[in-house]
Amino acid sequence: MKKSFLSDSHTHSECSFDGNDSVIMLCEQASAREMYSITITDHCECNEYFEKNVRDDIIRSISQTASAREMYHDRLHVYTGIELGQPTQDTDAARDALSLTDYDFVLGSLHNLKGEQDFYFLKYTEQSAYELLDRYYDELLELAQQNLFDCLSHIDYPLRYIIGNSGLDIDLSRYNERLDAVLETVIKNDKAIEINTSGLRQIIGRTLPDISVIKRFRELGGKYVTIGSDAHCWKDIGAGIETGLDILSAAGFTHFAVYGKHVPKLLPV
Repeated sequence: MKKSFLSDSHTHSECSFDGNDSVIMLCEQASAREMYSITITDHCECNEYFEKNVRDDIIRSISQTASAREMYHDRLHVYTGIELGQPTQDTDAARDALSLTDYDFVLGSLHNLKGEQDFYFLKYTEQSAYELLDRYYDELLELAQQNLFDCLSHIDYPLRYIIGNSGLDIDLSRYNERLDAVLETVIKNDKAIEINTSGLRQIIGRTLPDISVIKRFRELGGKYVTIGSDAHCWKDIGAGIETGLDILSAAGFTHFAVYGKHVPKLLPV
């Protein structure tokens, strides 16, 4: 059955270093799918912000999103967002990026550890995977405590590559206490976590995180969950969102969140 409020809260346009299409093209796909809303969350890798002049890309994204909002105002809710990558690694960059406009929605992400490349580029053995995950959950807690975001994105991002691409059998139970600490910090700060559906299109074949983490978030008192495709091209807009809604329902949630001006609007799953 078609969902009434299909919304994609994690998308990337050509204004991201790895994006392909204009904001207008992303919105046209969302409109064609009769979606309720789309949020443009182009990359802001804070550890590269000044070196690679990311600021100009973010300003371009903001401008394109404003134009799209005006164009689609009568058929699609278009929200201005940003994905802060590694904000703890350069707080000045993060705060400068956040000063560029009055965003609707801010994702907080950890794509690489301090001094390391993105998890995408790393090679893994069982030993190195555990060592990197130890550091990952420590840095993820630091990011949660910094509290510059509305939603903590793809909590188990490294698993895309450690389990998915590399096929390693990882005992994730050893990180239960660290994960709880991250979730409890998000909950204390009245923020959201995300069901990122990109894994459904990748080798790992599941959402990031999976239903076990969403259930645990609810058990600990979490209230807000967003759903995003993490699309980097127009054809992936909205991909897997209905599956994400089904997972949310199975985890015991009756509503998901869409953010406007940093305020969560709860919509029925």
